Amino acid sequence: MVRRVAVIGAGVSGLASVKSCLDEGLEPTCFERSEDIGGLWRYTDSTDSGRVSVYRSIITNTSKEMSCFSDFPCPEDFPSFLPHSLLLEYFRMYAQHFDLLRHIRFKTTALSVRKRPDFTTSGQWDVVTETDGVQESHIFDAVMVCTGHFQEPYLPLASFPGIDTHFKGQYIHSREYRDVEAFRGKRVLVIGIGNTGGDLSVELSRVAAKVFLSVRSSTWVFSRISDHGFPFDMVNTTRFNHFLDWLLPSALTNRISEGLPFCLLSGTVVLKPKVKAFTESSAVFEDGTEQNIDVVVFATGYIFSFPFLEESVRSLFDDNRSLYKRIFPPQLEKPTLAIIGLVQLTGSVMVGAEMQARWVTGIFAGWNKLPPTSRMMAEVAKKKPQVKRCTMENLKMSFISYTDEIASCAGVKPNVLRLLLTDPRLALAVFFGPCSPYQYRLMGRGKWSGARDAILTQWQRTLKPLRTRVVDDPSDSWHWMYLLALPVALTAGLLLSKSPRPGWTLRAPQL
Repeated sequence: MVRRVAVIGAGVSGLASVKSCLDEGLEPTCFERSEDIGGLWRYTDSTDSGRVSVYRSIITNTSKEMSCFSDFPCPEDFPSFLPHSLLLEYFRMYAQHFDLLRHIRFKTTALSVRKRPDFTTSGQWDVVTETDGVQESHIFDAVMVCTGHFQEPYLPLASFPGIDTHFKGQYIHSREYRDVEAFRGKRVLVIGIGNTGGDLSVELSRVAAKVFLSVRSSTWVFSRISDHGFPFDMVNTTRFNHFLDWLLPSALTNRISEGLPFCLLSGTVVLKPKVKAFTESSAVFEDGTEQNIDVVVFATGYIFSFPFLEESVRSLFDDNRSLYKRIFPPQLEKPTLAIIGLVQLTGSVMVGAEMQARWVTGIFAGWNKLPPTSRMMAEVAKKKPQVKRCTMENLKMSFISYTDEIASCAGVKPNVLRLLLTDPRLALAVFFGPCSPYQYRLMGRGKWSGARDAILTQWQRTLKPLRTRVVDDPSDSWHWMYLLALPVALTAGLLLSKSPRPGWTLRAPQL
């Protein structure tokens, strides 16, 4: 019986894991090597500590209603897309509301996590930590690793001949970027067209002499904002659209912030193909052109690593695709080690990590069960696609497919057909409206009494910061459209319940 749980890391995944442990009556102890919560979302000016944090001007790519914890909506006066300071404030509110801080040991580093000699029967772990130079040994019944995948910068210098032998300029990884001042008046080359590469190109274009953005392959550029000023993810990430995707698979896409298209059209950012080689002062591109460059910024993502895990455990998974449901090493004799938040989704990873934590703690508490090892390994092999370079950035999974999959395992996936019979208004909002995290608190263990109201008022919270006067709610005029679409919801619910689709899709690298 699992009772004492070690949670490593107090970022968003760690907070969700501590809270989920408490919900299941477990006893969590969270070890956080820094002095505060928030993980990479806690901005610091310094990059010397080895700790990864966001850059000064970053704003979330997913809206507050689609990124919040499932039983704790963001304040209605918060903007739809949050700067790091407001997101960290929200984390503090969450931690205070659920009294999580007393379970966190700050300035404490997890040095090693090893299976106990009797692991095959007990499933227990020896955990060694260090606080202020003093080491301490612990015994835990289970371990939840919540350090995420933004750990070790991926710097593919070998793919760029001359960068470290001929090039006299400066090159950095985006992890080292903090603000624009160091790039004022310089010619900058950004390599990588994911979220970070796109955002940094736009920001640097305001002060740099010229910005070049090098991409390996084509991509689509989407705005954070949809028609009429609504957040794109709230309009697009719906069960109805997911049903259409199930019928008609969409093309590969990659989302980048809204400023990039204007910068490309105005010439402040110049799109270039892959770099062929570097000279002393320039970059030579595959199209034969050459541009003088002062600074190169590699927005090429990260490689995850868990140096505190013993080698025999670490070798069981070379990447998250080797984990059952992207969480459990299937070969372990006992399912008492879970990797939380090591997943890339087309929506908010925060929501996915919380769902993982809820399912995992349900397993630890004995409410949920894992299938036999052979079945888990067979599923892992079936879902593991063949790609040339598999970092965390080039394999993204459908947000709704994956979250629904884990929610089904945990017994908390919303049943649209049942809701249609018992609460038609809510059912239509769940199916046609945003697939917000509150949907996963409507039923099952961890059911939240405020979930229904949170779903029906999510648009009001979205519009609240923008309203300066009282106007009629246009959403009321949409109700008749929902009623006309009732047969579609019934048909979709029946089809999706009988013919599940795989939960992963390949996408262009998103950094």
